[in-house]
Order: sequence, then structure tokens, then C-alpha cells
Amino acid sequence: MSSLPRRVRSVAKALTSDELPSFLNSTSESEEEEEEWEPKSKIARRPRLPKKTGAKTKKAAAPRSTVARKMVKKVAIKEEMDVSLPIAPVEDNKMQLIKPKEEDVGTKPKSLNQEPKVPKKMEINSFQGKNQNCSVSDEQPSTSVPVVGNQVKQEKCEEEFAFDEPPSKKIKLNACPEGKPVKNLGGNKIKEEFEMNWDIVQALSEVTNVEPWVCANLIRLFQEENTIPFIARYRKELINNLEADALREVQQALEELRTVAKKTHTMIQKLKKEGKLSSCLSKALLNCRTLEELDHVSAPYKTGSKGTKAQRAKQLGLEPAALSLLQNPVELNLFSYIRPNTKGLANIQEVEAGVQHILADIFAKDKDTLDFVRKLCQQRYISIQSTLAKVSSKNGNEKDIDKFQLYHEFSCNIRNIQHHQILAINRGENLKILTVKVNIPDGVKNEFCWWCVNERWRPKQFLKPEFMRILRSSVEDAYKRLIYPLLCREFRSKLTSDAEKESVMMFGRNLRQLLLTSPVRGRTLMGVDPGYKHGCKLAIISPTSQILYTDVVYLHSGQGFREAEKIKRLLLQYNCSTVVIGNGTACRETEAYFADLIMKKYFAPLDVVYCIVSEAGASIYSVSPEASKEMPDLDPNLRSAVSIARRVQDPLAELVKIEPKHIGVGMYQHDVSQTLLKATLDSVVEECVSFVGVDINICSEILLRHIAGLNTNRAKNIIEWREKNGPFINREQLKEVKGLGPKTFQQCAGFIRFNQEYIKTFCSNKKNELGSCALLTKAGALGKKKSKPGASQQPNPLDQTCIHPESYNIAMRFLALIGGNANDIGKSDMQQKVNAVIQKEGLEGTAKRLNTTVHTLQLIIDGLTQPEGYDIRTDFDKPDFKRSIVCFEDLSVGAVLTGKVENATPFGVFVDIGVGKAGLIPVRNITEAKLSKVKKRRSLGLGPGERVEVKVLNVDIPRLRITLDLIRVL
Repeated sequence: MSSLPRRVRSVAKALTSDELPSFLNSTSESEEEEEEWEPKSKIARRPRLPKKTGAKTKKAAAPRSTVARKMVKKVAIKEEMDVSLPIAPVEDNKMQLIKPKEEDVGTKPKSLNQEPKVPKKMEINSFQGKNQNCSVSDEQPSTSVPVVGNQVKQEKCEEEFAFDEPPSKKIKLNACPEGKPVKNLGGNKIKEEFEMNWDIVQALSEVTNVEPWVCANLIRLFQEENTIPFIARYRKELINNLEADALREVQQALEELRTVAKKTHTMIQKLKKEGKLSSCLSKALLNCRTLEELDHVSAPYKTGSKGTKAQRAKQLGLEPAALSLLQNPVELNLFSYIRPNTKGLANIQEVEAGVQHILADIFAKDKDTLDFVRKLCQQRYISIQSTLAKVSSKNGNEKDIDKFQLYHEFSCNIRNIQHHQILAINRGENLKILTVKVNIPDGVKNEFCWWCVNERWRPKQFLKPEFMRILRSSVEDAYKRLIYPLLCREFRSKLTSDAEKESVMMFGRNLRQLLLTSPVRGRTLMGVDPGYKHGCKLAIISPTSQILYTDVVYLHSGQGFREAEKIKRLLLQYNCSTVVIGNGTACRETEAYFADLIMKKYFAPLDVVYCIVSEAGASIYSVSPEASKEMPDLDPNLRSAVSIARRVQDPLAELVKIEPKHIGVGMYQHDVSQTLLKATLDSVVEECVSFVGVDINICSEILLRHIAGLNTNRAKNIIEWREKNGPFINREQLKEVKGLGPKTFQQCAGFIRFNQEYIKTFCSNKKNELGSCALLTKAGALGKKKSKPGASQQPNPLDQTCIHPESYNIAMRFLALIGGNANDIGKSDMQQKVNAVIQKEGLEGTAKRLNTTVHTLQLIIDGLTQPEGYDIRTDFDKPDFKRSIVCFEDLSVGAVLTGKVENATPFGVFVDIGVGKAGLIPVRNITEAKLSKVKKRRSLGLGPGERVEVKVLNVDIPRLRITLDLIRVL
């Protein structure tokens, strides 16, 4: 019997081990302090005990009720002494954690949806009822005899105090087969989620439109500190093959729900301390699912200079009169409340007004009433309207006002309004240029008032005409003063929140497209950072990114011809035929200069081409500590030219050095939540770097720190280990690095690659010098992690693939099945053998034979058949190289041009067509028929770096605007 409580207590530890991610860093300082204050959790725990006893007595019909009461007393005594987790929520959490591990997907949603509701009414008793369920689902023999008697319960309580090792080891095997040690790091944070009046899994499923069983699995995976790249690649069967973007949305929604739960409990503790908490208010707070609802319910109870009108009326003693008007109006006499010398009770009008304010407050806080009015709004035409503010039209900046010309007289249904329109309206309102309001039709008010008086708040007895007048006035007052402003706030908040999320997701998609631009390998490049007065900075870099030469040339100060000789000499000397020009100041003039020389064949015999690349963030990077460390002897101005050249050679390796928001491929990025933006963009960078993979023996520390599971310190430790011990021979050696525990190894191992040729050459050289490759490493010398003799010194061919070490056993069995050799990975012979077996038995049949999932087998097949040095970026577009130039004035309507996508927004795509100003393809001109069928797309849209063929529809020279139509994607 003792194993049950042990599991329960350990799962509680596992559940509380996660700390809230960076999405929630925007909470105020006071809230953070309250969160860290330890005694709060103790206060929260003790008052629940009487409820548990109460729940017990409700079940008195059971023949073991007397035994149950004794048990409850004992639990109560233990609970007073112990400060560990409360019992019932832990059991509830356990069900959430364990259930997703079942193989039967179809049964998941039902059990997840139903289970969490039990603890609300009977928390202690839920142990007896649930233990029977646990015995079925988890097949634990220890839980199959839950109702023996007092002895069993007593043993369970004592077990709560046994903080010994075996429970931790057991949960490590059950919940975390990868070997993550269970640590109680996070206090009671998870507990708060499950104590709301809604189920976290169901709520998450409703918000994200993801199946409940997937949501349950994701909650567990995030609690176990799994990263998005790891989940997206190696846990596909648990998440129904969701992509990284969808995982980010679920994670974000989960954090929002946790924020609501956390703030709700903070508010409950605060109100309890102040003596303002009632059972009705507590229930209303625990029903809240959004921060807007929470603010609405808790607003009247926040400390301020003066309370609400309803609170002031209650202080005057008018609450019984208001309740009596609804419950027992026959005996109500308002004249008895008149106090001539008291303000607010001086006459019958003031008494009636006070009663009206209390009733209005009751109506506005009622959940059914709010649900009804929200449902009404869904059926009506609600519009958002913006007009030019009177103040701005008098003394505003003419240029700023013109920017918002589209919104001076703007009205749109809130269901149809676009995200970029909401962000534009909000910005105009913040600049005091626009006035914005939400229009709710009068029909909503009329129907709402009738429903309240005749149905929801209909008095239980006959009302006198004067009382009926007070009731009607109260309903109208509640709508006009409390409910209508709440609805407007909710609509604006929802629209803004959705627009911000879409803006951030769009930024993430653009950033991914930019980071995965196909690298230009094997070329010597000349990077040019253009400028007028201070000249153009040049940097020539080798195919391996080494700096060969740097200089400054003055092309735009009358010395162009003389400098051309120098440039020609440099290009010939270093055999460089590709020039990369930054798109900043003087870009157009520099481009024209090189295009003119190329057209005249000035650089013959070299066939020189050039391309324009975004230099966003280059100047910030050039003065950063990373740049100083990487190029200590170089002037910051010349560093930016090096960065511009490297952006073409290896965009990912160079762009990760720059803070993502400085890359400039977003929309309204300064108007959205900066915490959300940073978290999303950092996650996208981590996803891109991980999916491309890094060669552990040659990659930089900056690139390494963006691998899933790694951070600045761990990357630094890996580099130090490499410098001290020489190259890594295989993935197992990563375990010898300080700070890389089992969990970190699990997250990062699949994304770290090993060049087998390099390792074999290194090993053979060392073998000749030292007699044995085993002397390379000092396995076990680092103390904590000792590997088996000879195990960590042998190269493993699977380390060059995307196959995770946890699947090596399956991969080797698959190789044995097809008769393949690990040394033939990526060769055509391997491809033929794999195809033969799969055609014969099928993917599912082979997976079943190997006792694995189809997703894991597909990953193994990909890893074995992809050619050596395979790079996922080869499917993406390369920079657009040119030899000539077109001017803005040369453009004519109907002209067909090629260009490169520069930025994508919800309203259209900006394309660089080589005239110095990007043209816009409106979103209505981008149809599925025009997009490439070959390329796999995440969504209907184009991303930065894609090459397109476009037709000019309109040229607005005064406003420098070009409207384009998409012909096809190249």
C-alpha cells in the first residue's frame, strides 16, 4: 500500500518543478513579491481542511463513514504540521501528468475532461474514489485495495513525511524514462492551476482549438522542461504532428491561463487578509478565465481613495433593503432607512439611489447576466469606429496626421477588421491623433433590460410600482455605467491581443524565412557597407569566413574612377567575383557605381555579380562585446562590412549574433508586448539553429548557445572542454562537460552533428602519435560523469545524422533488418536497401516489427538516407544576384520584373525590385494558384528571401509607392 502516497508525493514534486517562462515576466513587481513570499502558501492551505471534513460528512451514507471521520482528523493533524503539497490537488495533478502517457489516444480526452472536476466538492474523499480508477489506468497493484480501513489511511499520511530517495527514483522511471531527476524547485505554482473552477486541459483546448489529449501531453512535456525543437522533432506521436508555430501558440496560451490562475489566488489571499472575501466572491474569482474578467470582478475590492457607489451604499446599511427588494419586497419599507442627518440617507431619493447602486452592482457581477449580454453581442453588428481627434486637427503635426488618413473616418465590424488596422488605430489613439470607440446597438440594451426585469432578476413576489421603477432603473444603470464599458474594454482588449499575437507570429515567420536563407558556400565575397562622407567600407572574406582584407574607399566624392582601379586590383588579387552591398545610406549610388562598371566589363576577365542584403542590426552588432571579442583588431566601421559579407555566406551563423528584433522584418514591433516578442523570436532562433544543426567541433559559442537545451554558460563550458581535450569524438562525450546533465543532453544531443571524416582523420593522426585514440579524452577525470572504458572514445556514424541517441538501438535493429552498414549512411546503396524493405512491409508494418512509432521510424529513415552534409536550407531561396539596375523613374505600368521578398505583413508583401523602394503586393493578389506547388508551405503567404515575378500595377511617384501583382514564385 505504501507505494501510492510515494507516487503521489513525488508527482507533486515533478509537477511543481517548472518555473514560469519568460512570457510571464511582464507581471508587476508587487505581484512577483507576493509570488515569492513563502508563508502565503501555508495560509492558503490551512483553511481548506474544514472543507475537506465537510465533503466527508456529505458522503455519510457510505458504511465506512465513521472510519472516514477518524481518518480526516488524522489528516488534519498531519496537515497542520506538514508544509508539503495538499493532498487532493496532487492526486488531480497526477492524473493530468500520467494519463497522456497511455497509448490509447482515444480515451485521453474523456478522462482528462472529467477527472479534474472531482476535487472541487470532495477533496480528501477523492483519494478513495480515485484510487480505484488509478488501479485500472495505471495498473498499480498497490492502489487496488483502497478501502481497507483506518490503518491504510494512517500509513498513507505517515508516508507523506518520508522524504527518502526511493520515491524519487520510482517517479524518475515512470514519468521521465529519459532520466530527468525530480526536484521540487517551483513551490506551489502548478497547484493553483488545478484549483480554479475550470479544467486547465479543457480550457487550453478551447482557446487553441487543439485536441484535449494533445494539450494534456504538451502540459506534461513543458512541465518536464522539454524545448519546442525537441518536442516538434522527437515527440511527434504525442503532439499529433504539430509544427513549432502551433506549439508556441499552445505554450503562450498555457502561460496566459497560468497567469490568470496565479493572479486569482493572489487576489483571493489579499481579499481574505483584508476580510472582504465571501464565498460568492471566491466562486466568481475562481470562474475567471481571462485577466479582463478577473479585473472586472476584483475592481470594486481594490484599495483606493474611495470605494464604488455600491460599496458606499453598503456602508450606509442599505444592502438588506436591496436584497429584500428581490427576495421579499412585500415587507420592504424604504422610509425606515431615512436618517435626516446622514449624507446618503437624508431623504427617500437618496435611499432609492443607494439601493439602485447596490442592485446594479449585483447585476453587473453576475456570471449568467454577463454571459447573456455577451451572447447577445455575438448576434448583433458591433463596430469599431475611429475619427480624427479634435485636439490633433488643431495643433498636430501635419505629417503624422496624414499617415493616419485612412482612419480619419473609419468604421468596421469587429468580426471583419484586420489585425494591422487594429494596430494602426491603437497607434493613432496613443499619439492623440485618433479618437476610437466601440458601437454597440441600442437593441442589445433594450433586449438585455427586458430579460433582466422579466426573467433573470424577476422578483419572487409582487412589486409595487415604485419598487418596479427602482428595479428598471437599476438594470439600466448597471448596463450603462458598468456593463457597457466592460464590453467595450473586452472587445478592444481581445482585438488588440489577437492583433499583437498575429504581429508577433508574422515577425517569427519572417525571421525563420530569413534565418533559413540558403547559404552561398565556396565563394570569396567582398562586403560593402555604403556611405557618403566617411566612405564605403570594404571587407573581403574567404570561403571559410576568414577576413582576408579590409579597407575604406570613397566612391561618391569625385574619386570614383581612381578607387575603381583599387577595387579591380583587389578583386583580381583574391579571385573574388561576388560583391555584397548593404542596403543602408548611399546603397542606391553604390549599386549604380558597381552596375555601371559591370556593364562596361571593367572587371574582365572576372564575371562579377552583386547582390543587395539587409544591413539591419549590422551597426549595432559592430560595437557589441561579441564583435569586439571576435574581431578585436578591427575598427567597428569595418566590422559591419564583414558582417554584411557573412550574411550571404552563412546567414544563420551571422544573424544569430544580432538581437532578433533589430533584424527588422516585422510589423508594428514597437507597439506589441516586448516580452512576448522577445520570447517568440528567441524561440524561432532556437528552432532554426536546432533544425539546421551545428558541427560541435567547429561552430562558434554564439551559435552553440542557441541550440535547444543549451545556454550561454553551457555553450561556454563545451567550448572550454573542446579547447582543453581536443575535438569531441561522439555525442556520449557531451555528458563529460560540466553542467550538461541527462535532461540537457536529451534536449541538445539530436541537434549536434559530428563530421565523421574529420574525426577519423584526427583519431588516426593521434593514434600514430600517441599509440591510441583513447588518450584523447580523460574520461572520468572530471569527477561526476564516468563513462564505460572505451565507450566514449569510439566514433559513431549515427552522430552525423538527425537520429536521437535514445533511438540508436532501434536504428541499429533497423540496419540489421535491411542488411545495411552504419558506415554507408547517406549513400545510394543505403537508399536502395531502405526502399526495398519499406516497399515490402510498409512503414507501419516495419514500425510494428521494430516495436516503435511510425514518426520515429521515419526520422531514422531520413537520418540514414540523407546525403552527408545535408542542409535543410538548400530548399530555401538564395540571394538574388544582379548585373544591372533599374531606376524608379524607369518603371511603367504593366512592366514585368523579378524581385526578392523583403518583408511580409498581414495586408501584403513588400518586394525589392531593385529601384531603391520596395513595391507592395496586396494580400488580395496572392492566391494559391500563383504559389509554387513544389515548395512545402506553412501558410498561404510569401516570406523574406523568396524570388518572385511581378507586374507593376501602379506607380505613385510623389508618395514613392509601387503597387504590384504577383505573377508567379520563381
